[in-house]
Amino acid sequence: MNKTHVKRAGTAEKILAYAVLAVLSFLCLFFFYILIVNSTRSHADLQKGFSWLPGNYFFENLKNVANDGSFPMFKGILNSLIVSSSSAALCTYFSALTAYGLYAYNFKLKKFAFTFIMAILVMPTQVTAMGFLRLITNMGLYDTLWPLIIPSIASPSIFYFMYSYLKSSLPLSLVEAARIDGSGEFMTFNRIVLPIMKPAIAVQAIFSFVGSWNNYFVPALIIQSKDKMTVPILIATLRGADYMNFDQGKIYMMITVAIVPIIIVYLLLSKYIIAGITLGGVKE
Repeated sequence: MNKTHVKRAGTAEKILAYAVLAVLSFLCLFFFYILIVNSTRSHADLQKGFSWLPGNYFFENLKNVANDGSFPMFKGILNSLIVSSSSAALCTYFSALTAYGLYAYNFKLKKFAFTFIMAILVMPTQVTAMGFLRLITNMGLYDTLWPLIIPSIASPSIFYFMYSYLKSSLPLSLVEAARIDGSGEFMTFNRIVLPIMKPAIAVQAIFSFVGSWNNYFVPALIIQSKDKMTVPILIATLRGADYMNFDQGKIYMMITVAIVPIIIVYLLLSKYIIAGITLGGVKE
């Protein structure tokens, strides 16, 4: 009887778990489904109210988005791809390099450097916004994409993840063996340490890419020209559209097109999130 009760309890727990997962999946995917459905409907159809069924205006709305000279969505997607890809590459490499330096070397200010980096982590971006704006203006970088890319080199949160990963995955004896064999420090880092950190780098590259893609505050502070705007700024300008003149179908299509790259990144690289976190938590 006890075994029967235990088996029934286990089955009930599985059913409950699957039910909860099904509800959560529905809540996560519901809004994407509605967005895609609305992007296939005309402005007149959207005015009639909610519908579960797709319309027949997908390609018409897509053509309107592509031909809208006042709203360069595809140029904005290209700008966001440049900024997000460059930021992810710089951020992960230099954060890993900084973490390796603090982990593999012993020097007097090691604890101070680590504490200083962690102190920057809790500092809001808005606190330094005006000073940052004045700095890039004096450097002649205002209304360019460079201020959105170069500062990503310094990322305390990603540094801390990389540092924790190195502590759990990289034995210092391996570094010492490479030094004895005559390997230079950068060669050791690039050929030995980086391959070991691939899962962590992949995970943080995804998070960095998504964070840079969704960043609105800094680009809105710096970018003024429409041909240099990123996707979040362009989407935000939709709020200022004339309610009597704007096309809702086109707007839904703009938002749908804007999220396609980020969905593709997730689908292609999401497996590294679990793999990276799992491997980062195992110490052999």
